[in-house]
Amino acid sequence: MRTTSGKNPVGGRPLEGCRVLVTRSPGRSGPLAEALRLAGAVPLLLPLTEAERAPDQAALDDAFEALGAGRFDWLVVSSATTVLALQEKAAEHAVELRNWVPAGTRVAAVGPASRRALEAAGIAVDFEPQHDHSAAGIVDGWPGGPAAVLLPQADIAAPALARGLEAKDARVRTVVAYSTVDFPAEPGRRLGTKFSGRPGRDDTDGAAAPLPVLTPAEAKADVDDGVLAAVVAASPSAVRRIAAALAPLGSCRLVAIGPATAAEAETQGLAVAATAREATPEGLVAAVIRAVAGP
Repeated sequence: MRTTSGKNPVGGRPLEGCRVLVTRSPGRSGPLAEALRLAGAVPLLLPLTEAERAPDQAALDDAFEALGAGRFDWLVVSSATTVLALQEKAAEHAVELRNWVPAGTRVAAVGPASRRALEAAGIAVDFEPQHDHSAAGIVDGWPGGPAAVLLPQADIAAPALARGLEAKDARVRTVVAYSTVDFPAEPGRRLGTKFSGRPGRDDTDGAAAPLPVLTPAEAKADVDDGVLAAVVAASPSAVRRIAAALAPLGSCRLVAIGPATAAEAETQGLAVAATAREATPEGLVAAVIRAVAGP
């Protein structure tokens, strides 16, 4: 494996000199980039996706009003970006999100990133899957039974979570909270431009550290030259864009944030070198270390 320093990538700091591609937008790459630097890696940025406000704001407004009125037993959050979208909506109502969610409404988070985002917003999490931080994990451990559930999510979210909860007799209302678009988003529609806060430092949100930013052509050239140790995919949509822009990956190892992302990589014909055991910067870095070390 070639590195920028010529050192053994698993000696000293475990990723010493390894060039690792982060496929996040600049505003959402900071925590992961910092964790990679601490492990000795050289993080590079290839922005692939960004989040825009949902095109159907009326539907989101209606669901948000119903949430505040106490019409749901559960609020299920499957991404930290969803929390940002709900915080923006709360700001439009001149309230804090924590004061809008009724005390009687329980809250579920798919994993550490969404839990930390909720807790940073002052909202306690009542349920988080212990091991499988995915739609399947929420469904398998669902404690809510035949409850009324609000499920705000991305426009490209798979229906597995809603269908799984409905199979547990939950009455699920889904609503698009944000859209996932190719980078860059339209400045006037970019999620976060109307909200000065941020939902927490994790792999999906946080202030971005300065990173070398590559174009898709530059990233592809690095892949073809064998100078990239790994590329990190933090969502199924990122995998699809990686497949379109960078495949074949050659010696560059693909690291997935979780089972859904890994499954999409297999669908796209990409080999997954490692899957994070926890959807956090630290979990992703540990997966990169396993991927670079190899079998």
